[in-house]
Amino acid sequence: MVITRERLEQNEDRVLAPYALRSGQSRGRVYVEEIPRYRLAFQRDRDRVVHSAAFRRLEYKTQVFVNDAGDYYRTRLTHTLEVAQIGRTMARALAANEDLVEAICLAHDLGHTPFGHAGEGVLNALLADYGGFNHNHQSYRVVTELERRYSGWPGLNLTIETLEGIAKHETEYDLSQITGFNADERGSLEAQIANIADELAYNAHDLDDGIQSGLIDPDALNELEIWRELCDRLDWRGGKLDEIARHRFIREQIGIQVDDVLDEATRRLALYHPQTPDDIKCAPGQIIAHSERFVELNRALKRFLFANMYHHYSIMRMTKRAERFITEIFSSYVTEPRQLPAVYQAQLKDSPLQRVVADYIASMTDRSALLEYRRLVDPLTGP
Repeated sequence: MVITRERLEQNEDRVLAPYALRSGQSRGRVYVEEIPRYRLAFQRDRDRVVHSAAFRRLEYKTQVFVNDAGDYYRTRLTHTLEVAQIGRTMARALAANEDLVEAICLAHDLGHTPFGHAGEGVLNALLADYGGFNHNHQSYRVVTELERRYSGWPGLNLTIETLEGIAKHETEYDLSQITGFNADERGSLEAQIANIADELAYNAHDLDDGIQSGLIDPDALNELEIWRELCDRLDWRGGKLDEIARHRFIREQIGIQVDDVLDEATRRLALYHPQTPDDIKCAPGQIIAHSERFVELNRALKRFLFANMYHHYSIMRMTKRAERFITEIFSSYVTEPRQLPAVYQAQLKDSPLQRVVADYIASMTDRSALLEYRRLVDPLTGP
């Protein structure tokens, strides 16, 4: 038996909650295309993201540790896959559209620079007079402008629902810079799930990487209420935290965080009683959120990570090195744009030089940025 798109759409109507977005009710794409026979609209979005060049480059882009720091630590790609896994779990539990959540999760970091937030920070400073740089806005530009895979249009021509989910990935971001969406409306339930899955994943996995790297002493975590709760749940009384024990802690942390989000979402769904996707967007508050208790627990964890990991001297050394690399590369290209690849030189006819240079640098991996730095700056390496 062959399952057609029409049959899949019927299955969505049968299993999804009334407030979930349905593929068959999508507002479509900017550029009209032939509708596939065996894939739903949001499944096609997911597949296009996975096959994009920007997605492949995530393998060699930093999460916290620079790519040459070791093979174990998270990269943007592994982080993205972990976000998608957590997002799918929550979507399935809430009868939301799992395919749409996955598409948004897989696309949410496509605009990240090399060297993680250090790279984003320095590009934002270098573009201060040209609109700045924000990786969420850049992710949107990647899928709407910068990816070139089709003769009929720029970008990936994703559905409006996926684009809106990417645009509203961070609710505090100024959506006036991204046209076409109502900044007064909340994201869909699926967009909200993707957003909290991202936060949940990087808190847990940065903690995992911090402990594994030795930057975080497990005994120091006893100051955190959430760590003490994990110790009680796992009947942990201290001692050497070996690899298996560390994995147990991280799994349990993710588990209790997901449980809290689902419990709080269930409470808010009962309170607001949404009956359509539009009801979610116009609800008085976010549907997908942590309870007040876990908001405070996570704030304390984040403060701990900033003090003991993100601002650790070895991470700060990586940060300063990354800032130097990107500043030198940016300056070299702006001083002499003919060093840019031909495809980027062609864009100078329609876009400011500084923005084109930023687009090229943002597309680089940690490794390619380091090699480019050596070619442009190191006289012993050369072109």
